[in-house]
Amino acid sequence: MTMTCDLIDVFCDGPLSGNPLAVVHGGDGLSSEQMLALTQWLGFSETTFLLPPQDDRADYRVRIFYPGGELPFAGHPTLGSAFAWVASGGVAANKGTVIQECGIGLVEVRVDGGNLAFKAPDLLKHEPLSDEERANAIRLTGIDESALVEAVHVVNGPQWQLLRLRSADDVLRAEAAPKAPLGTDIGLAGPHADGGPRDWELRAFFADTYERFVEDPVTGSFNAGVAVHLFEKGLAEGAYTAGQGQKVGANGLVNCERDESGAVWIGGACRMITKGGALSAFDHTTYVNRA
Repeated sequence: MTMTCDLIDVFCDGPLSGNPLAVVHGGDGLSSEQMLALTQWLGFSETTFLLPPQDDRADYRVRIFYPGGELPFAGHPTLGSAFAWVASGGVAANKGTVIQECGIGLVEVRVDGGNLAFKAPDLLKHEPLSDEERANAIRLTGIDESALVEAVHVVNGPQWQLLRLRSADDVLRAEAAPKAPLGTDIGLAGPHADGGPRDWELRAFFADTYERFVEDPVTGSFNAGVAVHLFEKGLAEGAYTAGQGQKVGANGLVNCERDESGAVWIGGACRMITKGGALSAFDHTTYVNRA
């Protein structure tokens, strides 16, 4: 099978406004090291590899890589991978709902054309940051400490630490440090004033392979962690919208909803930018990890 790659804009609200994702088809024969090497070369925040499912309940399996390694779950790669799978002719066993298999298990994805939503996974760690973690997160994100309302773990695969601030303006004013240890995942969230363009504003930062503290354009897993926290604490009801990416030239729009069963859904628009580009120059017999 020819190895091909789709380029998809996820959580977009206009042309080229979301978070780009590369989705590789036909990479079954690649090793983990080769998948990571291709991810590092492409340079996006994540690249995914669509594979046959190992669980009979799943429609497909995906492996999710970022330049520093493999992730058990991530949000915009989940939506983009489901969108690419359907666009390539995939037909879900249950109409309108795709079942994705990934590192954390099975994830439900609702598909309605280019609008998709994934069911937020349960939080693996949901407790306040320690004093040391809190001080470190404040230092790395460069927030005004007087604007901090709470600091809490919202781990759902990535090790997200949430700093909830008093306003969206406080979120946008933060000046993050240029460097952080690999594995650092910290995000900010603050409410817009009534009548604002969105209900909440988010920013998310992660450390890459070279320990650069990178700001992500739009982050599904962080939005999922924030949404579960806000709904559980009564800080949001029913549904709300979140914006992300203003400081890095994006205009992401994320729809967060809690249904009658209590499940939290994280949704947004996906758009195909390029489809089925052959990776003919990728010599997967010799290409090795460049990190």
